[in-house]
Amino acid sequence: MIKAKKSLGQNFLIDKNIINKISEIAKIENKSILEVGPGTGNLTISLLKKKPKKFFVIEKDNNLIPLLDKEFGNKIDIINDDILNLNENLICDEPLLVFGNLPYNISTEILCKWILNFNDENLWFSNLVLMFQKEVADRILSKYNCSNYGRLSILANWKLNIKKIIDIKPNSFSPRPKIDSSLLLFSPKKKFLKLKNPHNLEKITRIFFNHRRKMIKKPFNQLFPKKNDILNKLNISLDLRPQNLNFETYYKIAEEYEKSRS
Repeated sequence: MIKAKKSLGQNFLIDKNIINKISEIAKIENKSILEVGPGTGNLTISLLKKKPKKFFVIEKDNNLIPLLDKEFGNKIDIINDDILNLNENLICDEPLLVFGNLPYNISTEILCKWILNFNDENLWFSNLVLMFQKEVADRILSKYNCSNYGRLSILANWKLNIKKIIDIKPNSFSPRPKIDSSLLLFSPKKKFLKLKNPHNLEKITRIFFNHRRKMIKKPFNQLFPKKNDILNKLNISLDLRPQNLNFETYYKIAEEYEKSRS
């Protein structure tokens, strides 16, 4: 019997109703599929029934590879690697429909990696169907002026449209996590503010939210010393706090930061 590894953040999905619901979210037939963290293959079975053209799985746990190989054989291509080290652009020559019950301990790291490495000209995925801890999903979905609003909300909503599909109770997993989970659907935006270096947005949000309860005067002056013209152009008050600025304001701040550094 395969035991989930706490060190890898594993919680295997076992609820057939939830599994069937996930496999119905997007059209799978004749599409190229990537499943991140297939575990014991419960979702894999359901997805294969939808007749994908190609099916790739990424699994880091060496103990699960023989099980997956025995169960599915040449029906899937197994990539035994760490998703954080992988270049997703090299997996397939067409956009992938991605499913993932992401390891809880690195789920935000995976999502941020994909956003920051987003290639506008040659996008490697068509949609992302991803499972997160509910509290993480709430942060991803949060709007400004809310307590959950922060760096993750701003990064995730920059290039992606996001929709919550369903909240999922702990008894749908083995072992049972202590908290609820949420399933989110991500689709690429056709229009968003382009930046020369996406990591500049990450830097700016980190500086602003290092002191989320304080006014933005200090972080703004750190980024734009003696630049009142930029403050006027952005039309914001330095008496506001980081959670009071909406998505578009942060994207414009990042744009102005790049201009000031060029």
